[in-house]
Amino acid sequence: MNPISEKFNAEDIEKKWYDIWMDNDLFHSEPDSREPYTIVIPPPNVTGILHMGHMLNNTIQDVLIRRARMEGKNACWVPGTDHASIATEAKVVAKLKEEGINKSDLTREEFLSHAWQWKEKHGGIILEQLKKLGASCDWKRTRFTMEEALYESVIDVFVDLYNKGLIYRGVRMVNWDPKALTALSDEEVIFKEQNSKLYYLKYKIENSEQFICVATTRPETIMGDTALCVNPTDERYTHLKEKRVIVPIVGRVIPIIFDEYVDKEFGTGALKITPSHDINDYNIGLKHKLDSINIFNDDGTLNQNGLQYEGLDRFVCRKIIAKDLENAGLMVKTEDYINKVGFSERTLVAIEPKLSLQWFLNMKDISTKALDVVEKDIIKFHPPKFKNTYRHWMENIKDWCISRQLWWGQRIPAYYLPNKEVVVARNEKEALEIANRKFPEENYTINDLKQDEDVLDTWFSSWLWPISVFDGIRYPNNEEINYYYPTNDLITAPEILFFWVARMIIAGEIYRNDIPFRNVYLTGIVRDKQGRKMSKQLGNSPDPIKLIEQYGADGVRVGMLMSSPAGNDLLFDEAYCQQGRNFSNKIWNALRLVKGFVVEDIPQEKSSDIAVKWINTKINQAILSIDEDFSKYRLSESLITTYKLIWDDFCSWYLEIIKPKYQQPIGRKTYNETLDIFEKIIKILHPYMPFISEEIYHLLKERANDDFIMISPRVKYREMDEKILEDFSLMEEIVSAIRLFRNEKAIPLKNKIEVLIKNNEVFNKDLSDIIIKLCNAEKISFIDTAPSRTIPIMVRTLEMYIPLNIAINKEEEIKKLEEDLKYYEGFLTTITKKLSNEKFVSSAPKNIVDNERKKLSDTNEKISSIKEQLSILK
Repeated sequence: MNPISEKFNAEDIEKKWYDIWMDNDLFHSEPDSREPYTIVIPPPNVTGILHMGHMLNNTIQDVLIRRARMEGKNACWVPGTDHASIATEAKVVAKLKEEGINKSDLTREEFLSHAWQWKEKHGGIILEQLKKLGASCDWKRTRFTMEEALYESVIDVFVDLYNKGLIYRGVRMVNWDPKALTALSDEEVIFKEQNSKLYYLKYKIENSEQFICVATTRPETIMGDTALCVNPTDERYTHLKEKRVIVPIVGRVIPIIFDEYVDKEFGTGALKITPSHDINDYNIGLKHKLDSINIFNDDGTLNQNGLQYEGLDRFVCRKIIAKDLENAGLMVKTEDYINKVGFSERTLVAIEPKLSLQWFLNMKDISTKALDVVEKDIIKFHPPKFKNTYRHWMENIKDWCISRQLWWGQRIPAYYLPNKEVVVARNEKEALEIANRKFPEENYTINDLKQDEDVLDTWFSSWLWPISVFDGIRYPNNEEINYYYPTNDLITAPEILFFWVARMIIAGEIYRNDIPFRNVYLTGIVRDKQGRKMSKQLGNSPDPIKLIEQYGADGVRVGMLMSSPAGNDLLFDEAYCQQGRNFSNKIWNALRLVKGFVVEDIPQEKSSDIAVKWINTKINQAILSIDEDFSKYRLSESLITTYKLIWDDFCSWYLEIIKPKYQQPIGRKTYNETLDIFEKIIKILHPYMPFISEEIYHLLKERANDDFIMISPRVKYREMDEKILEDFSLMEEIVSAIRLFRNEKAIPLKNKIEVLIKNNEVFNKDLSDIIIKLCNAEKISFIDTAPSRTIPIMVRTLEMYIPLNIAINKEEEIKKLEEDLKYYEGFLTTITKKLSNEKFVSSAPKNIVDNERKKLSDTNEKISSIKEQLSILK
């Protein structure tokens, strides 16, 4: 075996082992007789590069999948990317523009050719970056939402839902993105508070000098006004029934209508109605049969209905028309006003409510089961607080606008006929067959069919992801879908709980009559240490790849997990990654220490024998805690337990106990047991820190070519010796107290001291050798009474004494003991008072009362001991 390098070289070791894992096909899964454990990756946008959110999400997934492998399960982690219609099309359009090409100058096929070229060049970047993190995905199963099988699955589902009467086409008020030039679903709109203005405008009453004052935040939309509405109970306006008003600047006469929707307390209690550009106005317009006048082009500029403002951007128009209204004497006043404005999640521009002919999916009838399975914990959310958010969304669900005015995506399989009818089919051939079956007299040909120009919402492919990655839509009874579905755990962010999670549950119920996953682990938002959300604009988001280069993948994984309890935001600080790197170095140095021992066939020291028993019990204790944490998805807590086991118990205590004296050998039995213990702890460590654990696994012992830690059985819990844990806990406190004494008295460690311990049944004398070794004591003697000329040390109720053959400050010792005595006497008064309260003693739980009585007994012992020590010193 080659000598172990002085420093842990993360970069070289990470590349070496990832290549070996890949060469040995260790990430790949095929259906077999084992229990499956399946995770499907939340597919990142094909436009994306790795950011901190991806780092957190995929580290958690990798921890779960690696643990499942070591549990003997057939672990399958399916990777892939999402075609991201809006984002990708925007990237391709921008690239073409740089080359002097406008999208409008290209045919659909030409544009898609450019899009596919862009995807092939840039689309795999994020997946390659995930490999640097150590992600053990089954890369042979990598899927893409626009690949043939998944594309066809989306089309099949559209056709099926249309034939079931759940998909329909109609004119509805939609959220329009003037930059992306497409409709958006309600869930793709983010509402932000804006500092706006309320404009108070004069609407003159027809054939009168009187006017009604109307408050609006959008004076640029007055060209689309088709009514003025007031509340029928508002006495200010009851005399105006059957009257009409004149739209300012426009000059159009519109009716005054009455509807209880109007809030009498808002503004002036009068509302201008613009059915084409406000969802509430649209609903009032339907109710009162009002005309709708569209005044905007798709890009947010005013069209021919905008009169003299035609061609102006909507926000430019707002400023100009406000001045024109003021100059015409039609503006009463303006007021500052804070309101919420909807913005496109993708392009971050203000959306425009717009009447548009779109395709919709009826959600109400297909959502009931999706709510029930979460309410009944058939699917469990971690943390469960998100059930309330989910319930609110599902109980207020609206029809899903599934069409997008783009070219990159799954094209809607609807075909329009010359007779104005529409047929929906998987392809042209089937569409033609349906058309001629429905209208035999027309004798249509392929050339008579005109396919819908729009594509489907990206989420309409993503909602099928757990099914379509196993081809379960096209082939619902294939071996893989029957084996891997439902998946086990989904790791995702709360902000797409409805976008994606809810819809996958709905799709699972429709197409598998089963849930798509059993648990949903919801990560928090990665924020900087000031609590700000990380973003490019703030410049507070570090480059994950640079972090890996600086701290190693294992170090970064530890840094992310240490501070990321489920559902809570992560306040990221680079110091966490530094802590992770330091942890790697600590483990590496422990390996170098152990492998540097000179081993001989000598009897095992008693202290080493006890230490071996103790550390194995600590390992069992840690496993019990870790298993419980995993059952509750407390991954951060499980890592902290592992960290303490290795850093504190193994490195700081165990190795110090069994380490031979300088230039002395270690017994073979202790050495071999230490290698076994080291192997156990790195197996526990492996899911969190895969690279260093695999490297050490192979450096500890000679291994067969097919022996890897990542597929070795994980360490399982065995019965614990509680007594040895209690004994060691006291021993650790004794050692710490003696070391503190040395430090306070400036006694060098090389100088031996004698330790006297008053006989006490709580102390296990078998641990004396360990105390002698760790404290460099001459010997430990056990006594029945406190000796003279000694310095007392108290550990719990155990009394220890150091003989006065060393220089000490007697006055300081007396002062310290008197301060301790004052504290414990005050504490005794408090406990005595509590136990004298008959109400407390009779009503408090027995264990609490017993605990207080034990405190009383222990405190009396401490006071007695301190007084005894003072009498010796005085």
